[in-house]
Amino acid sequence: MRSVELLDHESKPAPGDLRFVQAYVNTLDVESGRDRFADVGGLRTWLATHCGLGENARLGEADRLTAIEFREALRTVLTEGQESEESALTVLDEVSARSGLRLGTTDGGRLELTPTGDDMYASLGRLLAAVHTAMLEGSWERLKICAADECRWAFYDASKNRSGTWCSMQTCGNRAKVREHRHRQRSAEA
Repeated sequence: MRSVELLDHESKPAPGDLRFVQAYVNTLDVESGRDRFADVGGLRTWLATHCGLGENARLGEADRLTAIEFREALRTVLTEGQESEESALTVLDEVSARSGLRLGTTDGGRLELTPTGDDMYASLGRLLAAVHTAMLEGSWERLKICAADECRWAFYDASKNRSGTWCSMQTCGNRAKVREHRHRQRSAEA
């Protein structure tokens, strides 16, 4: 996969190709409402730039909606406590089935999953292959969704004990602590 930017946010990028999964989930900035997939052209640009979408691949509105559904399924399985959400796993299974993933070998003799085409499903399959590799390498558990409901940003938890909750302690963590403090003050006053 190619270079990636994570939108205008301060979170640390995940290692290896997992950063593409992180960036894909972050194509929707929940807080600002900015969505890189707001139109088919945005989806085409993103997939062509980052996931090898072929220049002759046809995309329509149904494809855009599928890509958004896939993004939100990834966001769901990355959310603490939602890893086994059946509807999200069904979406991932459907994309996997249509992606043409096959097991092959690298020049170094490692086995890896690679899609066989250059359409949208093959592009999404590249993201699923990155998820699979991250699971094998142990980095998948560190990719999380910010606990702040108004944020929901995908971030890589680089903390030693894997206890990160917010994408940014300075922003989302601070907001949550201020809310909790105000709640305690109101409860004490009542």
